[in-house]
Amino acid sequence: MRSREIAAEAIGTALLLAAVVGSGIMAERLAGGNVALALLANTLATGAMLIVLVLLFGPVSGAHLNPAVSLVFVMRRELSLRRFVEYVLAQVVGAITGVMCAHAMFDQSIVQISSTARSGSGQWLAEFVATFGLVGTILGVSTTRPQAVPYAVGLYISAAYWFTSSTSFANPAVTLARSLSNTLSGIQPVNVPGFVVAQLAGAVIALLFFGWLFDARRG
Repeated sequence: MRSREIAAEAIGTALLLAAVVGSGIMAERLAGGNVALALLANTLATGAMLIVLVLLFGPVSGAHLNPAVSLVFVMRRELSLRRFVEYVLAQVVGAITGVMCAHAMFDQSIVQISSTARSGSGQWLAEFVATFGLVGTILGVSTTRPQAVPYAVGLYISAAYWFTSSTSFANPAVTLARSLSNTLSGIQPVNVPGFVVAQLAGAVIALLFFGWLFDARRG
C-alpha cells in the first residue's frame, strides 16, 4: 500500500508540473506577446489539472502533491514522519520529472536554469497568502464538504494566480522544479528559499487558524 501512495504522489506531482510548465510554453507560443492572455491560459490548464489530479489520486494518497500540505498533515498527526519524508521525496522527484517532460514535449533543452527574478517583500507576502489560503481551503472544505475539495482547490489556485503578485506557487516542490525551467513559469534558483520559507510559514499559520476555527464549529 505504501508503494502505491508514494507512486501516486510522484506521478501526480509530475503531471501537475507538466501541466504548469507545458501550458506556459504553449501559452507563450500562441499568445502573440500578450502576457495577460498567456497567464490566463496557464491558469485554466493548471486549475483544471488540479481538479483532475485530486479526484484521481486523492483516494490513494490524499493527493497532497505539495510538501507544505504534507507538513500540515504531519502536524495534525494524520501522517507519520516516515511517510512525510517519503511523500516529500516523491513530490520533489515527480515535480522535477514533470518539468523535464514538459521541456521534452516542446522540443526544448531538458534541463534549464530559470532567469526570471521573483523576489521582494511583496512576492514573499503573496506566497504566504497563497499557501495560507490553499491550506485553509483544504482544511475547511474537507471539514464541511469533503467531496468538494478537488473543485475548491482547483478554483482557489486559479483565483490565486491572479490576485497574488507571485502568481501563487504555494508549493515548495513546485517552486524548486520551476527553477529548472527558463520559461513563463520559471523562478531563479536564488529566489527559491524566500518562496519556500513564506510557503511553509503560510501553511503553519493556516493550520493554527483554521484548525481553531473549525474545531470551534464542531464544538
